[in-house]
Amino acid sequence: MKVLLINGSPHQKGCTYTALSEITTTLNEAGIETDIYWIENQPIRGCIGCYQCAEKKECVFKDKVNEFTKLAQEYDGFIFGSPVYYSGMNGSLMSFMDRVFFSASKREPHPFLLKPAAAVVSARRAGTTSALDQMNKYFLHGQMPVISSRYWNMVHGSTPEEVRKDEEGLQIMRVLGRNMAWFLKLKEAGEKAGIPLPWQEEIRVATNFIRD
Repeated sequence: MKVLLINGSPHQKGCTYTALSEITTTLNEAGIETDIYWIENQPIRGCIGCYQCAEKKECVFKDKVNEFTKLAQEYDGFIFGSPVYYSGMNGSLMSFMDRVFFSASKREPHPFLLKPAAAVVSARRAGTTSALDQMNKYFLHGQMPVISSRYWNMVHGSTPEEVRKDEEGLQIMRVLGRNMAWFLKLKEAGEKAGIPLPWQEEIRVATNFIRD
């Protein structure tokens, strides 16, 4: 079993990476393989709503979004990490997740369907809970079980050194890692026992709120 951790920060080895690294150590101790995927620090354009992904089964823009979505097929769980900018995730990660999740919904097989996920945020002081709420909505829309910890998944500090001093935050990361490992093992045991994944209705119903 493998978990892919996504570093959405423009800093490759900054505070967000420090939080994700604490999780990777815990997952590895539980026998779960891990990789960290950095979205890098180049501009990532947002979704333009062209709907070409429905036909092409990938985003029309050739960048890290398609690379990541193809890679995601190989993993059993996901943890997205972001710094907090103005009480939300940073702009590059938001554009990345918008396009990843929208184009992924057109793929067969769906790379995220019923795979567990979690969001992790890093902040100097505040804005963390609204950022987590923003990120979790992607998982809820994608039918991904959301993995929790014993508190909201956040660390605090302006530098990696300060994050390492956030003992509560690091414990939250470790609990999250153990909970993710536990869920993955339960899912694997269920599959071995012949318990199928939930049946999916072939036609998705979409009701407009404004009707004739």
